[in-house]
Amino acid sequence: MVHDQGGPHSDPVVEFAETMAGVPDAFQRLWTPHRMAYIKGDSKPKDSSTKQCPFCVKPQHDDPDGLIVHRGKHCFVVMNLFPYSPGHLLVCPYRHISWYTDANDAEVAEMADLTRTAMRVLGEVSHPAGFNIGMNQGEVAGAGIAAHLHQHVVPRWLGDSNFLPVVGQTRAVPQLLADARSALAEAWLAATEG
Repeated sequence: MVHDQGGPHSDPVVEFAETMAGVPDAFQRLWTPHRMAYIKGDSKPKDSSTKQCPFCVKPQHDDPDGLIVHRGKHCFVVMNLFPYSPGHLLVCPYRHISWYTDANDAEVAEMADLTRTAMRVLGEVSHPAGFNIGMNQGEVAGAGIAAHLHQHVVPRWLGDSNFLPVVGQTRAVPQLLADARSALAEAWLAATEG
């Protein structure tokens, strides 16, 4: 509402702006205010210490709170907090190391085994058409958390990359992380029991 010469009158543009912010309109905007935390770096560690490292802290929580899908002897599997697609997993060693070359033989072997199991489990739960699997080594190479080694396992579907990431710099992820973690953890248990 805008006040003019002591009396209120309705300005439709102002009223729309005040009451409709974040509501889809004729331009089909996709409002993703939760992404601002990522853009501002709110989830980034303040330094590279183990106390600040999310991959060192997560295993200290129970699995649902830490978004952990599976715990191995040397490595664990966790949901990506800012996924590229539904079911985006990270395979991380427990040790706080930055480089793949710093991983010992047991860590390398378990990362490989957990990556293969992640592909099988995601295949069972989500039926992707393919996967992107890889590590970004160093901040310059795109590692969001460069201080702690982690491998991405990203399920992909035909047509999953459309105009949103290209034009809107937005990814539509149609599943809550907690729901995905629960389904994947249950399927992981079933896949590794038999």
